[in-house]
Amino acid sequence: MLAKTIHVLFVLLLVAGVPALSYATARRPGIGSVPRSALYLSATLSQWLLGIAGAGMVVATLPDLGSVGFRPIGYAPFLGWTLLVTLVVSALLAVLLLLERRGWWPEESELVHLLLPETRREKVWCVLVLSPTAALCEEFLYRGYLLFQVTHWTNSAGWGSAVSSAAFGLAHTYQGVSGMLRAALLGALLAYPVVRAGTIYPSIVSHFLIDAFALVWLGPKLLRPKPEPDALGARSDQ
Repeated sequence: MLAKTIHVLFVLLLVAGVPALSYATARRPGIGSVPRSALYLSATLSQWLLGIAGAGMVVATLPDLGSVGFRPIGYAPFLGWTLLVTLVVSALLAVLLLLERRGWWPEESELVHLLLPETRREKVWCVLVLSPTAALCEEFLYRGYLLFQVTHWTNSAGWGSAVSSAAFGLAHTYQGVSGMLRAALLGALLAYPVVRAGTIYPSIVSHFLIDAFALVWLGPKLLRPKPEPDALGARSDQ
C-alpha cells in the first residue's frame, strides 16, 4: 500500500508538480536578465535532482530497472531505432521551426532564446552537460517510469504514451504554447520505440542527439531572432 501511494504521488509530481514549477520559472521577475550559464546550471541540477529522486523510488519499490525500460536490446535494432527516431524528430523539428519563422506556428517564448548558446564555451556545455542530462533524466522519468507506470495501471500502452507525452509537453510550460505543443509531439515520437522495442536506450541516445543538434545549430539557424530592446523602442516611436 505504501509503495502504491509513493508511485501515485510521484506520478502527480511529474504530471502536475513539474509543470507548475516550469510555469513559475517562466513568470519569475527578472528571468530575462539571468546569465545563460546560470540557466544551464539550474536546468542541469533540477533534472538530476528529480532523476535521482525517481531512481531511488524505483530501486526501493520496483523489482528491477527493466520495469522502467532499462532492458537490453541488440546492436542492430538499437542502431535502427536510434537513427529512425533521430532523423524523423529532427526533420519534424526543422519543419516546426520553419513554420514558426513564417508566422504559421506559435512563437517561442523569450526563455527559449535565452537558452540558445552563443559562445564556444556555452556550446560545449550544451553538448557535454545539458543535452546528456536531459536525455538520460527526461527519458527515464517520462518514457521510462511514467509511460510504464501508466501502462501498468491502465493495461494500455496507448494511454501510457498519451499521458507521458502530455506530461512531457506540460513540463515545457516555460517555453510557451509553441514549446509545449512541440515537446508533447516529440515526446510521442520518442515513446514509439519504447513501446515497440520495450527499452528506452534508443530514445535516450536519440534525445541526446536531437537536443545537441537543436541547441547548437538548428535553433540558432531557424528561429526568428528577437528584436533588440532599442529596435522595439525605435519602432514604437515611429
